[in-house]
Amino acid sequence: MNEQELLQQEVPQHARRTAARLFAQLKGQRVRLAIVVVSIVCYVALSIWNPMYSAIVVDRLWESLQAAWAAGTPFSITWDHLGAELVQLTAQYLFTWLFYYFQVFLMASVAESLVLSLRTQVARKLHRLPLRFFDQNKAGEILSRVTSDLDKISETLQTGLLKMVVAIGTTIGSLAVMFYYSLPLTAIFLVFMGISMLITRSVARRNLACAAQRQETVGNLTGIVEEYYNGRNVIRAYNHEAESIQQVVEAAERNRIANQKADFLTNCVNPLIRLLTRFSQVFIAIVAGQAMLSGAMTVGVVQAFFQYVGQTAEPLTEASYMINALQSALASAERTFQLLDEEEERPDPAHPAQLDRPRGEVAFRHVRFGYTPDRPLMKDISFTARPGQKIAVVGSTGAGKTTLINLLMRFYEIDGGAITVDGVNTGAMSRGGLRKNFGMVLQDTWLFGGTVAENIAYGKPDATREEIVAAAKAAKADYFIRTMPQGYDTMLDNEAANLSAGQRQLLTIARVFLCDPPILILDEATSSVDTRTEVEIGKAMEQLMRGRTSFVIAHRLSTIRDADTILFMAHGDIIEQGNHRTLLAQGGAYAALYYSQFA
Repeated sequence: MNEQELLQQEVPQHARRTAARLFAQLKGQRVRLAIVVVSIVCYVALSIWNPMYSAIVVDRLWESLQAAWAAGTPFSITWDHLGAELVQLTAQYLFTWLFYYFQVFLMASVAESLVLSLRTQVARKLHRLPLRFFDQNKAGEILSRVTSDLDKISETLQTGLLKMVVAIGTTIGSLAVMFYYSLPLTAIFLVFMGISMLITRSVARRNLACAAQRQETVGNLTGIVEEYYNGRNVIRAYNHEAESIQQVVEAAERNRIANQKADFLTNCVNPLIRLLTRFSQVFIAIVAGQAMLSGAMTVGVVQAFFQYVGQTAEPLTEASYMINALQSALASAERTFQLLDEEEERPDPAHPAQLDRPRGEVAFRHVRFGYTPDRPLMKDISFTARPGQKIAVVGSTGAGKTTLINLLMRFYEIDGGAITVDGVNTGAMSRGGLRKNFGMVLQDTWLFGGTVAENIAYGKPDATREEIVAAAKAAKADYFIRTMPQGYDTMLDNEAANLSAGQRQLLTIARVFLCDPPILILDEATSSVDTRTEVEIGKAMEQLMRGRTSFVIAHRLSTIRDADTILFMAHGDIIEQGNHRTLLAQGGAYAALYYSQFA
C-alpha cells in the first residue's frame, strides 16, 4: 500500500457531515459540554490577561525597587503596596490551573460517555446485521472499528480537540496583545514560527502516513501470530517451525521499521522546532533590550511578551499534528458510522405468528436464493419434512447444504418461494420465535468463558443442576466432566484449551439435550469423536430424535442410511431425494457417491 492510499485511510471523505453527526451523538452531554466551553473561555481569558497583569505588577515592583535604591531605604511589600497585586496575580494563576483541570476532567467524561454510547450502538447493530455482512467483512476489520477507531475518537476528543480549541483562542488573543506591545518583535516571532510551521506540516503529513503504515503492520503481525498459534500442532506435524518463525520475524521486522520511522518523525521535529524558537527568542531579546534602553518598552512588558511567546509558539508549531489527529479521528468516526449505516436484517413483523405446540413439520415451497441478485444459487427448492422424520442432506463441498439450513433458520432471507413450519410461513414469525424451536450441533464447536454447567445451560439459563447433569449423561459427557478438577464448576476459557475436540463437541450436544427442541439440526455432530463414543452418542441421538424432526448434514453416508428422506444437493439444487434404498436403486449421483465410499 503506497503513501497516498495510507493517507486516504486516515482522512475522512465527508469531514463536515461526519463532524455534525458526531456532535449530534453528544446531545445527552450538552450540559457538560456547556460547562466545558465556559471553562475554556475562562481559561483562555485568564491565559491572555495574566501576562498583561504581570507586566503591571513587575513594572510597579521595578519602580519601587528603583525608588528604594535611590532613597537608600529598605525595600518592603505591604498589603497596600504591591501586596494586593501579588495576591491577585497568584489567585489568577491558581484559577487558571483550576479551569484547565476542570475542563480536562469534564471532557474526559464526555469523551468516554460518547465512546460508550457508540460501542453500545455498534454492539446492538452487530446483532441486527445479516449473516451476509459477516461473510463479506473480515473479523479483524470489524473488531478494529469497535476498539481502535473508537479509542482514537476518545483520545482525540480528550486531548486533540481540547488542545485545538484552547490553542486557537489563546493564540489569537496572545498575538493581538503582542501586536499591541510591539509590532517589530511580533513580526520576528511570526517569521520564525512560519518556518517552524512549514517544517512541522511537512513532517506531520509524512508522520500520518507512517502511523497508518504502522497500524497496518501491527494488524498483519497480529494476524500471523494468531494464525500460527491456532495451527501450532499442524506446523509441528509438518516440520514448518523454521518457516513460520521466519515469517513472524519478517512481519515483526516490517513493524519495527514502521515504528522506527513513525517514532523518528515524531521525535526529530521537536528539537528542531525548539532550536528555531530559541533563535527567535534571542533575536527578540536583542531587539527588546534596545527598546528598554531607549525607554520604548518596560521590564514588565518585555517579560510579559516572552510569556506570550511561550504560550503561542507551541500551539502554532503543533497545529499540523493537531489537524492530522482530528482528521484521523474523523476518519475513524466515519468508519464507525458506515458500520452503523449498514443494511440491517428485515425487521420482524409487528404481530408475529406463534407456534404454541410445534409438531415439527417443515416445508420448502419453490424456494429461490442467491448471495447476490445476479448470481442465484438455489432456483427451485421444494421438499417436505413430516413431524418426527429424519432428513439427511448430502452432497459435495459447496453444494448448498449449509445454505439450506441457514435459510431454514432465517440467517439469510429467501428471494422467492416460502418456508413453513407447521404451515406457518417463517417470514411471518419473529426470528427469536422461530429459532427457539431448533437445536443445533455444528461441526465447529463454540464454548465461552464460564463453567462447564453454564456452557451446557447456554440455551436454558434457568435449568437446574439436576437437568444439566441429566443432559450431560444423555450426551455421554458426565463421566469426563466429573474427572475435571471442579467437575461441573470447572472454569473454561473461550477456547476450552483444557478439553479435547471430542469433549468440546459432547458439551455442545449436551446443550441441545437440555434445550429439548422439537426440531434438530446436526451438522456432522459426531465428526470429532472416536468411533466408540460415536456409537454411544448415536444411541442417545436416536432417543433424542425419536418424535422430533431432524436435519442431518452428513459426509459419511453410513450414518444416514436410516434417514426417512435423503436430499442430494449439487450446485445449490436438490437433484435427488428419497430414502436410501430408493436412491441406490435409481443408480444416480447418490448411488455413485455411496459406492465410492464403500468400494
